[in-house]
Amino acid sequence: MGEKRAITPEASSSSDEKAVAHHAEGHGKNHAAATDEYVFSTLHCTMDRASTVLTQRDRYGNALIHIDPEAERRLRWKLDLMIVPTVALLYLFCFIDRANIGNARIAGLEKDLNLTGYDYNGLLSVFYISYIVFEIPSNIGCKYFGPGWFIPTISLGFGGLSIAMAFVNNFAQAAGVRFLLGAFEAGMLPGIAYYLSRWYRRSELTFRLGLYIVMAPMAGAFGGLLASGILQLESFGSLTSWRMIFAIEGVITCVLAVISYITLTDRPETARWLTQAEKDLAILRIKSERVGTTEVLDKMDVKKLMRGILNPVTLSTSFIFLLNNITVQGVSFFAPTIVRSIYPGKSTVMTQLLTVPPYVVGGFFTLLLPAISWKMDRRQIIIMSCTPLVIVGFIIFLATTNTEARYAAIFLLSSSIFALGPMTNSQVSANVVSDTARSSAIGMNVMCGNIGGLVSTWSFLPTDGPNYPIGNGLNLAAISTILIVATAVLFWMKKDNKRREALSVEEELAGMSREEVQDLDWKHPAFRWKP
Repeated sequence: MGEKRAITPEASSSSDEKAVAHHAEGHGKNHAAATDEYVFSTLHCTMDRASTVLTQRDRYGNALIHIDPEAERRLRWKLDLMIVPTVALLYLFCFIDRANIGNARIAGLEKDLNLTGYDYNGLLSVFYISYIVFEIPSNIGCKYFGPGWFIPTISLGFGGLSIAMAFVNNFAQAAGVRFLLGAFEAGMLPGIAYYLSRWYRRSELTFRLGLYIVMAPMAGAFGGLLASGILQLESFGSLTSWRMIFAIEGVITCVLAVISYITLTDRPETARWLTQAEKDLAILRIKSERVGTTEVLDKMDVKKLMRGILNPVTLSTSFIFLLNNITVQGVSFFAPTIVRSIYPGKSTVMTQLLTVPPYVVGGFFTLLLPAISWKMDRRQIIIMSCTPLVIVGFIIFLATTNTEARYAAIFLLSSSIFALGPMTNSQVSANVVSDTARSSAIGMNVMCGNIGGLVSTWSFLPTDGPNYPIGNGLNLAAISTILIVATAVLFWMKKDNKRREALSVEEELAGMSREEVQDLDWKHPAFRWKP
């Protein structure tokens, strides 16, 4: 096996680049599968001098290259400044455009549209039907067309549909708009997660996912503030009351979407704000984490797509995210209603404002827990730690009708439920190899999460108010199950890694071609689960 070599963007050689041939020593029937593999990356120094760098891989497909941490730190900071703000703002208004129906509800939407019985729950449900159906196809489309075009386009679409919601006059029209809204928003969460995985290492990804998923609780806080501010206006053109909420927030979304066509860069190779040396380093550091493959952006095929979907960690984590979204989406859609049931004498504007502080607490933990995960390079234990405070919160809701205690419980609910968004998406991303498998794994995770969102729309029923014991009991069961499943999966990952340690990689890969080895993905004998 080769010795690790330090690589920086400043690495250079003479003007005559050396041609280095692929080297393999024969072991068994297939040379390449059982020997050291050499991959090439051309890095350029700041004076535009080029050098050919030999990136060596051991016989198990693991890179034997060490990248200068200072050069990588500078690159990572540049990526954070150029990529994260745009996707974070887009996701903020994606979530606002989805959840602002809760703010519109207490501003008179139900009365003006003549909604009765379970009509409001039906409006929420129809959104999730299209969201679930288009989830995986949207992420496949994101890979096919490229995130730099796909994400701004769907953002423009759901911004326009938010504006359209301001002009509906009955349940049928509102349901139609909500169905289309779900179709356009379906690709947003998995699309951004997949997009960031093109730029960041496994350990770095969790925190960067947190930087945009924190916009979910911030949407609750900012959405409440924005809605209360909008409702102070007499009119917006011909629109008044709750219709202004949809229209103004939709216009802001469309403006951001148009700007993002310019600011979002599809992949490192096309980033005009990176030097050539930085582009090569960005590609090299992602490539160095790929076991058994040398490709960063591989060609899409059905086998790799299924590897991502049927991955055991993908399936178990997706189930966790499903349960989590019963709670997250329930709190997002019904927080104003819950607060109104706790403080029935407060004005509409004050009710909107009382929903803000719990979301601020949620935002803090949505950044703190992924930051801890980044430093530890661990995700499963953080997923487990997200549950205890939420369990206590729902127990309080079930155990007492005391106003102060129930309002305090909302803070406990918000403390860590939002953090499971970045934690679960980074976990499925970390436990696949190819770019194609990653796109389908993230799509699967978010699709299952939104099945939980569909369940959440029926968790707080009008007949269950004002204390909602059924809804709170359902959420308590969901969050408790997350703790049980996450713990069981952690033990399974450790056990299966021990089993893999006992395998002979040479024997397992004997007779396989290079393409067959790359198609193994997480089934590669040298692959290890990353808890």
